[in-house]
Amino acid sequence: MSAVLGISAYHGDASAALVVDGRLVAAVEEERFTRVKHWAGFPRESILCCLRMAGLEPREVDDFAIGRNPRANLVRKAVFALSNRPSLRMVSDRVKSSSRVRDVAGAIAQALDLDREWVRRRTRWVEHHPAHLASAFFVSPFEEAAVCAIDGFGDFVSTSRAVGRGAGLEVDGRVFFPHSLGMLYLALTQYLGFPDYGDEYKVMGLAPYGAPDFTRALRQLLRLEPGGGFSLDLGYFRHWSEGVDMTWDGGEPRIGPVYTGKLEALLGPARRRDEPLTPRHEALAASLQAVFEEAATHVLTGLQRRTGLARLALAGGCAMNSVMNGKIREQTPFREVFVQPAAGDNGTALGAAFWVWHQVLGRPRGFVMDHGYWGPEFSPGEIRAALEARRADLARAGCVMAEIGDGEELARWTAERIAAGLIVGWFQGRMEWGARALGNRSILADPRRADIREVINTKIKFREKFRPFAPSILEEALDEYFVGGVPDPFMIQVYPVRPDKRALIPAVTHVDGSGRLQTVSRAANPRYWELIRAFEKRTGVPVLLNTSFNENEPIVLEPAQAIDCFLRTDMDVLVLGQIVIEKRGAIDTLGTP
Repeated sequence: MSAVLGISAYHGDASAALVVDGRLVAAVEEERFTRVKHWAGFPRESILCCLRMAGLEPREVDDFAIGRNPRANLVRKAVFALSNRPSLRMVSDRVKSSSRVRDVAGAIAQALDLDREWVRRRTRWVEHHPAHLASAFFVSPFEEAAVCAIDGFGDFVSTSRAVGRGAGLEVDGRVFFPHSLGMLYLALTQYLGFPDYGDEYKVMGLAPYGAPDFTRALRQLLRLEPGGGFSLDLGYFRHWSEGVDMTWDGGEPRIGPVYTGKLEALLGPARRRDEPLTPRHEALAASLQAVFEEAATHVLTGLQRRTGLARLALAGGCAMNSVMNGKIREQTPFREVFVQPAAGDNGTALGAAFWVWHQVLGRPRGFVMDHGYWGPEFSPGEIRAALEARRADLARAGCVMAEIGDGEELARWTAERIAAGLIVGWFQGRMEWGARALGNRSILADPRRADIREVINTKIKFREKFRPFAPSILEEALDEYFVGGVPDPFMIQVYPVRPDKRALIPAVTHVDGSGRLQTVSRAANPRYWELIRAFEKRTGVPVLLNTSFNENEPIVLEPAQAIDCFLRTDMDVLVLGQIVIEKRGAIDTLGTP
């Protein structure tokens, strides 16, 4: 047996992934344990959890693969510093960050009670972008593909291109600091009054409400160059000269404003977080999305023409832009696209492990990621213990509890409640890897109800009303409901809902007629498939509204967190494994279970 533990540390979305004999056995993000979104720091609990899931002792790990390399691109960093004379604060921050990463062997040794020198000898440094590339290609179903990573920055690189063949991955092009499409999207996200780390997805959701009236202005922020290259007009950005306040160690990551006053001179005053959203802000969001898609299409088209390959494996934070992902086959020559569910920096743990397995150890490929369920699961005994600990709270809420015997009956019972308009917390099996709930830690509802989106946003999620919800659809029904869609179990591509189906599933059809779909196959998730099938038998619609099981927090990890979220929100029903709990209002609607 040979085990490689991948680690993403001291950056947003810290995580760990464990590869044993060339196969992924566990992967989880630290935020699920700390309960702080995008938690940055050292992923101690994630590491311990991966080892527990695999039944391994710390000394059985052969290699520790770190998805950063402080020694990468040192010459370029030095030339940049000499040429541009960045602020002393910027230099100091980068030195501190690098020193933490260089000492990661000490943190591993302390977390696992191992000798530091023993760990150091087994520590492998994998540059950030090769880790991204590996996370996309080595778990894809492709034997040969073009590979691309697009993000903010990592180890002084923002965009990288490669060709993957078999167990080999050859990097053949990069865009270096300070030029970055991720930085472009971040700057406008902050300008629009969404300052928190990872808020870019909110702007993507807002964009369909507006018209792209500011594309001409926003195109001034970057230049598209021959062969798929690009560069920013640095006058609009401050990340490269003044430096930006960043917090990466032990808490919620934070990034200070990255845009300069020149952007406000171009577009007008920035929106404050507490100001209402106006049609102008919607138009700016639409324009940003359009300009970003133009630039990403330019990069990917250049890559395809350079390689001549029809398949693409994509990673990096910008690969979480599901709207762009759904247009790749339409707007570029690529015919097949693979994006794994943790395409952002959490995925560098996965990529570092597979980079070491294939590129360093020279081992052949033998794994394809065809589902996203790589986190921990909880036994019926653990579920019952969690319920017993909250028995008094459940009684005060007027809840009734029952256990339902088999999967088919559980699916029928739950589908009946969803069809009656109730909102269900659904907690099953192994937790999802990545940002999306994929039917094991999900809140589910009837997609036919036009009002259900506002109900969930205002009474359960407590978030902006413009935020859309995703449709989970039986894989067999994909073509019946979506135009040009392909099976995607990871909910990371957006496609148009067929015009004749939009009025049928309004709760999961965004304002522009699109949906961020998740296809569900019986092989990948039989219990969730059975539930959607039961809903179809009852309603004729093979679709459920699916959103993450949380409320302004990371997705719930364990039964106790699911119970707590259920009790403090207006969810009607909680399904924990085969145990079902209904609140008083649900009982009044349907009777006791």
